[in-house]
Amino acid sequence: MKLGTVLIGNKTKYGVFIDKTFHSANAGIAKKFPTLQSLIAENSIGLGLNDNFFDGPQFNISEVKYLPPIPSSNKLICVGLNYEKIYPVEGENPPKPKNIILFGKDQSSIVAHNQDIEVPLGAAARSFDYEGEIAVIIGKKGKDISPSSAFEHIFGYSVFNDGSVREWQKHSIYAGKNFEKSSSWGPYIVTKDEIKDHKKLRLSTFLNSKLVQDTTADKMIFSIEQQIAYASTLFTLFPGDLIATGSPDGTGGSQVPKRHLISGDTLKITVSGVTTLVNNVV
Repeated sequence: MKLGTVLIGNKTKYGVFIDKTFHSANAGIAKKFPTLQSLIAENSIGLGLNDNFFDGPQFNISEVKYLPPIPSSNKLICVGLNYEKIYPVEGENPPKPKNIILFGKDQSSIVAHNQDIEVPLGAAARSFDYEGEIAVIIGKKGKDISPSSAFEHIFGYSVFNDGSVREWQKHSIYAGKNFEKSSSWGPYIVTKDEIKDHKKLRLSTFLNSKLVQDTTADKMIFSIEQQIAYASTLFTLFPGDLIATGSPDGTGGSQVPKRHLISGDTLKITVSGVTTLVNNVV
């Protein structure tokens, strides 16, 4: 299933995407589970998703405005330096990490598919960068999860852009990663049953149609299972939490000359078998 959340007029609805049509949750399901996150949580304890849940009103995708698939995730957890960096970023060669590096994103930093990413004002605009990533959405609550059981806690996959202001990262990771409307994810979540092997997922980032990032999940330093296990030692993971699994070489700061985002750019990030996230830069 391809599950997401949209705005139709002034009403927020969740449902499934089938071809070019959005099928909303029926009135009974929407009343019992008012958000996609609440439906995912119930599914994790054995409800089971059913096509009959989504026989509510249907809309052509041209009629809907995308929202982040889970507009208010409990946690947006990001993994740093999870692919070996051949090329320096902002002139620095980061060492291969011995441990998983985590940081968080605020909801205010996130926009949805087909929404505009905003270049920061002032000096921050000079080092505004993109980072295409594979996103993993948690479907089952867990604490101190072992890597061997981590797959049980995955609900599905999506696409993430970890917008970064490089110079502000030198102030603190939090500052560089949380400029308002600098990042994005979506357009929907693909449930894990549709993905045969998540280790073979291919991540490709295009800047104005030019391929700038290209890798596969098996190139990660720390696997998706290891990331879930590590994060769960810090705090309980809940259905709807998102883990952005790290970005490979090819960001603007690693190019010669550097190519940071500017107004008028179009960023397209694809994860094979999952979906494509598109944002214009303004």
